[in-house]
Amino acid sequence: MSSATCIIGKFRFYVAVLTPFGILRTRRNSATDTYILFNPWCQLDAVYLDDEKEREEYVLNDVGIVFHGNVEDVKSRSWSYGQFEENVLDACLFLMDKAELELSGRGNPIKICRVASAVINSRDDNGVIAGSWNNTYDYGVAPSAWTGSVDILLEYYSSKQPVRYGQCWVFAGVFNTFLRCLGIPARLITNYSSAHDNNANLRMDFFLDDEGKVDTRLTKDSVWNYHCWNEAWMTRPDLPVGFGGWQVVDGTPQETSDGMYRCGPASVQAIKHGHVCFQFDAPFVYAEVNSDIFYTRMEKNGTQVVENIDTTHIGQLIVTKAVGSDGMVDITEEYKFREGSDEERLALETAVMYGVKKQSIQDTTYQPQTDVDMDFQVQKAVLGNDFKVTITFKNKSRNSYTATTYFSGNIVFYTGVTKSEFKKHSFSAKLEPSSIRSFDIVIKSSEYMSDLLEQASFHFFVTARINETGKILAVQKAVMLEIPTLRIKTKGELVAGKETSVIVEFTNPLKQTLENVVLRLEGPGVLRTIKKQFGRIPMNSTLTWEVKFTPMRPGLRKLIASLNSDALRHVYGELNIQIRKP
Repeated sequence: MSSATCIIGKFRFYVAVLTPFGILRTRRNSATDTYILFNPWCQLDAVYLDDEKEREEYVLNDVGIVFHGNVEDVKSRSWSYGQFEENVLDACLFLMDKAELELSGRGNPIKICRVASAVINSRDDNGVIAGSWNNTYDYGVAPSAWTGSVDILLEYYSSKQPVRYGQCWVFAGVFNTFLRCLGIPARLITNYSSAHDNNANLRMDFFLDDEGKVDTRLTKDSVWNYHCWNEAWMTRPDLPVGFGGWQVVDGTPQETSDGMYRCGPASVQAIKHGHVCFQFDAPFVYAEVNSDIFYTRMEKNGTQVVENIDTTHIGQLIVTKAVGSDGMVDITEEYKFREGSDEERLALETAVMYGVKKQSIQDTTYQPQTDVDMDFQVQKAVLGNDFKVTITFKNKSRNSYTATTYFSGNIVFYTGVTKSEFKKHSFSAKLEPSSIRSFDIVIKSSEYMSDLLEQASFHFFVTARINETGKILAVQKAVMLEIPTLRIKTKGELVAGKETSVIVEFTNPLKQTLENVVLRLEGPGVLRTIKKQFGRIPMNSTLTWEVKFTPMRPGLRKLIASLNSDALRHVYGELNIQIRKP
């Protein structure tokens, strides 16, 4: 028996025999080399998990789901973790060598998670994945094209150079493979409307100019449509009782921690209760799910007037894949108490006491506008089509008002950073007492198609100034278009050991030709990633790709495909297949 606290890694085995004449030892034999991993089935292990269904999901499942999109339009795609594929274990163990983790620390999941969160990204240590968020992916693979972790880990293991390129779900997908591969239960988390707060003061500042439009020069904080991180399951003997269990770890390089780009492990339980004094990086994660948005207007004399505070936008929904199915589970309540509850207020006061900077509203002059409500809805739209945005005012008072309204439509990266403003519209709205009025703005495909980014994300901003009172209303929303999917079907019967074929089809829905089209197809335990380049797909025409393969193992498997081109990315398809015994 190996000890439950034993260091993990690859061991050489010898038999030593003590004789009167000294010690005899067997010869070196690589066939008897043995890997020791963490054991979530063993009660004495730091990663022990007591539920068999959860162990099957969080340790043994080699396919997962990444939830993306935005809070009003949750989208999902499959990701192949592939922790049991050939050479992946060696590649994962190599990461600990790369991070120069001392041998004595290799039995400690806290230390392993901490160094891994740094080595998953290439910032400051030449780690596994180079991030790129600016839509140019020269000499590399666009983040949206990857279908799983195996290619990335194996390429890094052989080249020892960062693999280009990743964004948050790629970092999280590879991190999840690393953790499950070493026997640490792990899951991938998505936080919708995630705050990237540059100074961790629980306050996202959006500055408005005199007219009520957002001043992009002064506004430094950004709201990500979604952000993916991981949770790893372990005891925390370094913290008080009660803070073990799920720990947040994040491999995406956002901020430095103790001088390196890394984040975690931070106890989810500690974040919920505001005990952000416990290591590691709890204040940053607390801000990601709990910040408030302040809309502040700069007066000519330099004073800041807070026009609006939105306390519910950030961290609206936190989700992960369900155990044993492809469904989604809402785990928001594991990170925070219900908005507005007494417990939530207490957790916030605790976090502030432990040093999370929260600027009180008393610092600033703020009288909210209470008698007029404004909101807007965006029609569900398919990429390449026109759609409309409806702005609704509800005047609850007995006064007549006029609202000077500004509408701004921006094409954004999923990190909330604007690439270009493609639509500006202003109008004056007459609001009768105790009435509701709606206004439609039509968005034409010709206005947005030329600048569109890969996730087809828009960010709409509506600000309105009530002329009679001078008060400003502000609402912002992220919106995603429907992106067409790949169709996958199999031909012939699916029997282990017998050749069969899979067909991937795609019809180009855009009013333009797609250039430099690359398709990828993989299925853990069925076929290694295959990629094929197609020069172009004219508009409305259909591409068909047939791949022959021989499944080796019977059981339920998944095929995952992605399409990438210059004008269109984030196109996915998947198919569950049942492979029969011969």
